Amino acid sequence: MGEIIGAGLLAHVPTIVLPDEERRALNHGRESSLYTGLRQLRRDVFDVLAPDLVVVFDSHWFTTVEFVITAAERRHGYFTSEELPRGMSSVPYDIPGSPPFAKAVGEIALGTPECWVTPIDNPHLPITYATTNFLSFLQGAEAWVSVSTCQTGEPADFATVGRIIAEAVSQSDLRVVLIASGALSHTFHSLRTLRQHEAADEEHIFSEGARRADHRVIEALERGDHAQVLDELGTFSTFKPEGRFAHYQMMAAALGGRNCVAPARRYSEYENAIGTGQVHLWFDRPTNGWTKESP
Repeated sequence: MGEIIGAGLLAHVPTIVLPDEERRALNHGRESSLYTGLRQLRRDVFDVLAPDLVVVFDSHWFTTVEFVITAAERRHGYFTSEELPRGMSSVPYDIPGSPPFAKAVGEIALGTPECWVTPIDNPHLPITYATTNFLSFLQGAEAWVSVSTCQTGEPADFATVGRIIAEAVSQSDLRVVLIASGALSHTFHSLRTLRQHEAADEEHIFSEGARRADHRVIEALERGDHAQVLDELGTFSTFKPEGRFAHYQMMAAALGGRNCVAPARRYSEYENAIGTGQVHLWFDRPTNGWTKESP
């Protein structure tokens, strides 16, 4: 029987993959804790857990009529961002996948009412930096798969997909880590002003309301109060969380949804990225399981 052995709400912000000198220059010569935090996460968690599989809930990969899970034996090539080609250009990647796991997810979805998740093994399927930006920090010998964010989905759909991922894990023999890849509040400063807001200090977050809302989410997650975060999604949506916070919603559902009690450990400070709220939060598997009930 497989198990989810850890999970993270992690920031894939492009500055983490910039050359050291450029990254520090944007932050008045200081290092970003989002960069150092991923290095520490590798040492503290990934090297210790040695997972068989990493599942990335990708907030940049938008599909329309269904959710998609990557099913290729291997994804490899060179990634250039259409959004930021100056910062992410011809970056090599080589990622072993898990076709059996992806197929299992698809089969469970077929038997689940009002759920559409399709495994796709096409070797030309594009990849996004919400997946690739973690590789140089966290990738080991394990397999990785990515799950799309269906842009027509609603909270009930994100929850269903998360539960299906958890069921597929339980039916496998895999030790799995989940990554909800994305930001908190996600409004950028305007083009003519954003260069004044490139430093990491939270004073540069787009608005005071967004900053307060992000802190409320972080504080709830540090208490293990996933119910509060899920119950307050309507209010939080006012501050435009990245991808409607679907990356977190899918991860949380896989961990038990409102019943999840896993507290977060911070692996970074709360940082700005040209107006958006970014943080690395890690959830260890509690001794008695992810939820209030015993496993």
